[in-house]
Amino acid sequence: MTFSRGRSGANRFRHPTRVVAAGFAAAVGVGTVLLLLPVATESGTGAGLVDALFTATSAVCVTGLVTVDTGGYWSTFGEVVILALIQVGGLGIMTLAALFTVLVAHRLGLRRRLLAQAETKTLGLSGIGGLVRNIVLFSLASEAVVATVLTARFATGGAGQPAMPFDRALYHGVFHAVSAFNNAGFSLNSDSLMGYVTDPLVSLPVAVAVIVGGLGFPAVFDLARNWRRPSRWMVLTRITVGVTAVLLLVGTVITILAERSNPDTLGPLSGPGKLLAGFFHSAMARTAGFNSIDMSALGPETLFATDLLMFIGGGSGGTAGGIKVTTFAVLAVVIWSEMRGETRVNVGRRRIPEGNQRQALAIALLGIGAVAVAVFTLLIMTRHSLDLVLFEAVSAFGTVGLSAGITADLPPAAHLLLIALMFIGRVGPLTLASALALRQRTRRFEYPEERTIVG
Repeated sequence: MTFSRGRSGANRFRHPTRVVAAGFAAAVGVGTVLLLLPVATESGTGAGLVDALFTATSAVCVTGLVTVDTGGYWSTFGEVVILALIQVGGLGIMTLAALFTVLVAHRLGLRRRLLAQAETKTLGLSGIGGLVRNIVLFSLASEAVVATVLTARFATGGAGQPAMPFDRALYHGVFHAVSAFNNAGFSLNSDSLMGYVTDPLVSLPVAVAVIVGGLGFPAVFDLARNWRRPSRWMVLTRITVGVTAVLLLVGTVITILAERSNPDTLGPLSGPGKLLAGFFHSAMARTAGFNSIDMSALGPETLFATDLLMFIGGGSGGTAGGIKVTTFAVLAVVIWSEMRGETRVNVGRRRIPEGNQRQALAIALLGIGAVAVAVFTLLIMTRHSLDLVLFEAVSAFGTVGLSAGITADLPPAAHLLLIALMFIGRVGPLTLASALALRQRTRRFEYPEERTIVG
């Protein structure tokens, strides 16, 4: 496949971000229309426009925030529509990331293009079909494994929960497996997974699915190729795996320490139960949205720590949201290098280009700006406290889906704002990073340098 030199071809590859935004918007539109049908609700009277739009956006953007109870409000038809939107949104994110990887590589010079192709193991546009096929097969296989484990557990019962009939167990297993791998967080239970807070056969498969789906296809495929040889991992893989492990550990420790005496969350649980619930909460804060403890009962320190985890998010090219762990890591390494007085930023004997550093800074600052504007506006619209409003806004931007229990109580205008924030949080970082990379050009002259006072 070659690049078209015509006007339409040039515009198509010059503005791929428009195609992404239009594609996600179209999926949201189709989902909204389907959820507006009377057959989509249990009552048969049809959903309200804002509820249908909010749910469709949350599903396509694999967020998980809801204004109505998924399992109680929507019919089986409506739930299947939501599940299909989650699958489309999750696969769309990863395949678009793969496509952008190839597009960016083709816009670089020959030397940089060869380096990019060597690191990503793509062969250009001719190899995109095989890459997309591998992404789809890996996603479906992962979902099938998790669905099998969950179905067996739901069918046999345990941890104080009654056994389900096999057909219902299978339906719940598939739904929660797809929702988990795609980091969506939609649950058919009104209390999410609180009934399975001490059940490792439910909590751990869901957590693993969330983590694997959130790592991103570049890191997962690199691990599959070189899992025995960490020295050959790409810098992206090293950063993603390392930062993910650290954030999971830190989130688990903070949750246990902050909530260990809270009678409404971890207080009544045993030691192993606290460890499992703390780890599950830490994993879900990586943009999943399931909860096994009462989110509205969390202390302010836990809410704030969860805000930070949600904002950082997961790996690039995966189903997780947030600014991404690579963005966070690059900024952290930049700060560390500056503190040490180094003129170059290095990670694992590799130098991080200045272009990547600027992209990370732009994504982080624009993310902070989007959340700040949303929080300010929500505070005007509602009477809720700052910590709850901030939690809701970060959850929407990070496409997490965790809620402190105020989503359904917000006015329609606030729901529309969260819809916009979910869309920006899902489409924004991906398209912004790609747009910045595609627009890179070499200036043929330099202005005189003049230092200014910083700090």
